[in-house]
Amino acid sequence: MDDIGGGRVARRRLTNPWWLRATIALIFLTALATIWTTNAWLTARFSENTRVRSELRLALYTGNLMSELQRNSVVPLLLARDPSLIEALNENDFSTTSARLMTAQKEIGAASIRLLDASGRVVGSTDRYQIGTNSVAAPFYVEALRSRDTVFTVSELDSGAHEFAYSRAIVSDGKTLGVIVVGADLTRLERSWAGISDAVAVTDSEGTIILATEPRWRGLTLPEALAVRSAPSAIQRAFQVTADWTSTMADAYVQGRAVMQSEARVPFRGWQMISFTAYSSVRERVNAILALQIMGFAILLAGTFWLLSRRARIQSQAYMRESADLRALNARLTREIAERERVQKELRVAEQTMQQSSKLAALGEMSAGVSHELNQPLAAMKTYLAGARLLLQRARPEEALSSFQRIDDLIDRMGAITRQLKSYARKGGEAFEPVDLRAAVSSALTMMEPQLRTRPIRVTRQVPRERVMVMADRIRLEQVLINLLRNAVDAVKDRRDSSIEITVEAGAHAYVSVRDNGPGVSDLEKLFEPFWTTKKPGEGTGLGLAISSTIVADLGGRLTAHNETEGGAVFRVELPLHRPGQPRQALAAE
Repeated sequence: MDDIGGGRVARRRLTNPWWLRATIALIFLTALATIWTTNAWLTARFSENTRVRSELRLALYTGNLMSELQRNSVVPLLLARDPSLIEALNENDFSTTSARLMTAQKEIGAASIRLLDASGRVVGSTDRYQIGTNSVAAPFYVEALRSRDTVFTVSELDSGAHEFAYSRAIVSDGKTLGVIVVGADLTRLERSWAGISDAVAVTDSEGTIILATEPRWRGLTLPEALAVRSAPSAIQRAFQVTADWTSTMADAYVQGRAVMQSEARVPFRGWQMISFTAYSSVRERVNAILALQIMGFAILLAGTFWLLSRRARIQSQAYMRESADLRALNARLTREIAERERVQKELRVAEQTMQQSSKLAALGEMSAGVSHELNQPLAAMKTYLAGARLLLQRARPEEALSSFQRIDDLIDRMGAITRQLKSYARKGGEAFEPVDLRAAVSSALTMMEPQLRTRPIRVTRQVPRERVMVMADRIRLEQVLINLLRNAVDAVKDRRDSSIEITVEAGAHAYVSVRDNGPGVSDLEKLFEPFWTTKKPGEGTGLGLAISSTIVADLGGRLTAHNETEGGAVFRVELPLHRPGQPRQALAAE
């Protein structure tokens, strides 16, 4: 007993190592807390350093921009006083003007220089393709004529870029001769910014971007520019989420990347410079330290998992000892399932046999009435044949043909009776087809006509004018109706004023009700149980209603029964209506 008890204690300790689970949970929690704290502290520290460097770099960019603008601002004043340009405008001789402007461009380092006459036509330019063009509506021309000083204008070109120009009117003897326009080359600043910073933009006093390292941003406001980006793929989004999950709250997103935003005021016409610096450098430095921490915790977890693997090997040995019993149990269950399936198949065959036996029993009861129905036409046929023979002997063939026609009608009537019996005796299958309930009731009444004639029973039939279609096996449906009519006939056999009422209705479903004025059903709970009957021994098997309930259920319907308050019983068949184009649906069982 001590060995058994010791083995149980050892197995309990093996299967429930709470201390091991607690250790793993503690390691995970410690690792998460350490990594989270380290990431937050290092990210904040490195981000602040990066932001300080970004602000210093932004101050340098602002100084370069102001230097370039100031260097170009004095050029229009010098050229406006150039005697050669004034003389060319007075004499309308511009043969050497473009060469003079090109020489000045090389000395000054301006982007372009243009000379416009009083009509706004370009008469000299460092770009020979512009000579002859008219710029009378250009801002640099209009603003220069309105002011006697040097003016600065920003014009948007067809390519989306902006042209920055200083212009000044050339005046001689109080007469305006033309306008000198000097373009500032600020695009080279953009190229230098793009090589160092992630993204830089300069906005004017209205907030419109006039300089940007991203060409698509020019002409837009800052919020609009940040929204312009290519749709990332699923892989790019996954990498981006992985890269930014530990970052602090981003100031903005440029091309889907989280960036920090720095701003500086440019002391020129309300301009402002904004730079965007990605967190990639911060993340690289932080991730290097986090990787060392994760490696340490991974080594610690590896040792813990090694202990778990030892426990798993010990458990697997115990499970292998139990696997033989499980395989034996599985084989036994498989044999039991096969045996149960075989019994169910035999039960279905027996049920079909019982249904057929019930129909044959009904045929036996109807045989006497059918033989009576056949004897009447046979006797009449014998009379008509004798009359026809006598008429032929008297040379009256037309009247003899009339007798033969009556004999043919009697033969058709006998054939209809025998066809009904053959159709009812045939085994029903799964031949589902649209069936009119009114026709099924008429066929069942035709089969029961010999029994109904032998007794004074008043049969009332209430059917709608429209067809009531259901999807069913016609033979099996008629078998149900015949069983219900037989039960009703047996229920009213001892009453003088016996009556049976058959009602066909159509609503949400199709309904057939068979009502009698008999004594009712004594036990409604056992009514549909096999071999339960209220008839005397030898008068019934107790299978008719059980079989009928099964058939109605197979057709997707319900068979119910209840007693009337004034006496009698009502059997009600409920079936789904057939709607072409819709699948057949079974009613929920009650």
